[in-house]
Amino acid sequence: MKPAADTHPQACAPALPDRHQRQPGHLAPARPGTATASGYVGTFPGRADQLSQVRREIAAHLAGCPATHDAVLIASELAANAIIHTRSRGGTFTVRCYDSPGQARIEVEDLGGPWRQRNPDGRPHGLDIIAALTGPDQWGTQVTSTSGRIVWARLTW
Repeated sequence: MKPAADTHPQACAPALPDRHQRQPGHLAPARPGTATASGYVGTFPGRADQLSQVRREIAAHLAGCPATHDAVLIASELAANAIIHTRSRGGTFTVRCYDSPGQARIEVEDLGGPWRQRNPDGRPHGLDIIAALTGPDQWGTQVTSTSGRIVWARLTW
């Protein structure tokens, strides 16, 4: 009896984005120090109707990855936070996704604003879900030189 074939690929096979005129995403150059990484970058209007486009583009970019569904959920949550909680509402935000064998990093860069501490209410929120999906110390924030903010999450498999 032959062993069953592995149905979960270890590396992603990124799909090229559509060349449709409204398509905001494009392939990004590899990040420094990640010679085998491929990437995606898309800038979106800061409106809630853009969340479905973010999900579609990340899903297309990570087609074939075993963590595609988790990455799409993370990108959607980070994009929603940018739209709801930052100056990107009515402006723009940028989504980046870098992937290499066994991992993906999703980033959303917003236009900044005050970071408000959450009122504890006993229920999970979006960043709690991201922490549960990524594991400890696999997500964070950084301030940009233009006073914006990048919120990132790293998935491994």
